Amino acid sequence: MLQTWVVAPTCLPHVLRRCPTCASPRSRASGKFRVNAHHKLLDAWLLVLCASCGRTAGLTVLERANVRSIPAALLDRMHANDLSLVAEVLQDPVVRRRNRIGLDRAGAWRLDTGDPGPLDSEVVDVAVRFAARIPVRPVRLIADGCGLPRAEVERLVEEGSLVSAVRLTGRVSDDFTFTLKR
Repeated sequence: MLQTWVVAPTCLPHVLRRCPTCASPRSRASGKFRVNAHHKLLDAWLLVLCASCGRTAGLTVLERANVRSIPAALLDRMHANDLSLVAEVLQDPVVRRRNRIGLDRAGAWRLDTGDPGPLDSEVVDVAVRFAARIPVRPVRLIADGCGLPRAEVERLVEEGSLVSAVRLTGRVSDDFTFTLKR
């Protein structure tokens, strides 16, 4: 019997960026955009707040972009401070590289196993689906979902009782399946 687990976001991740005022390494997204026009050119920033002192900083989203090259729907979403757009911007590798930031997703996601079903059966097939691109370690997901210690899951991988088409070491953010043989 195939079970489906879902990795879903619970909140926006913290932004790893040093505050120049208090030297705190974390900021949180305020959920607001700032758009500034220079004749036919636009600049847009995602505003973040220092987790310690509350200082506001801007992450560059658009820089001197021609107004005609920007979709009207995107500008409307920025003006409306759309939270789903905030999540998309934080996931964008170009924005992260341009602003030299990282993301801390600790506590920003949850694993929904649904009805756990018979984990005591001989063979358990599980499909893991990601509601958003959240890089997590498969060993941690399997340990949390099955209620096992991570060391036990790693032992099961080594002895071949836990198999998957994807590599179970490292991080994944795409859907995958695994089979647990007891």
